[in-house]
Amino acid sequence: MLNTYLNFDGNCREAFDFYRSVFGGEFMIFQTFGDAPGEYQPPEGEQDKVMHVSFPIGDNILMGSDIPSNMGLTLVSGNNFSISVSPESREHAESLFSALSDGGAVTMPMQDMFWGSYFGSCADKFGINWQVNFEQGQD
Repeated sequence: MLNTYLNFDGNCREAFDFYRSVFGGEFMIFQTFGDAPGEYQPPEGEQDKVMHVSFPIGDNILMGSDIPSNMGLTLVSGNNFSISVSPESREHAESLFSALSDGGAVTMPMQDMFWGSYFGSCADKFGINWQVNFEQGQD
């Protein structure tokens, strides 16, 4: 499954409220950085920024988040989206991530995450941002 993942500079909630008003429906997941465990907390004043939102539109899921200032990323039109792929196994996740990041840049190595997934992100050699997210327990 491929889905689009959008990044925002503090206005993710506003954008997704707008998308919900256009398409109707409800969010599947809506989490702020304040909901994360201690080691993943953002700088002071950024707890209300969106860590992750999933919004189904037809058979697809539009996902998004705000970029907290402590991640060292600068939002620029063109780098504010990723393609998210959900492989069917941990091994397939590793294989996809290895192939996608070959000649590109790893932004977050594949690792077990606190939300229960095995996750990593990279930019491929063409500058396209990818997220590989295997939901553990499904293999």
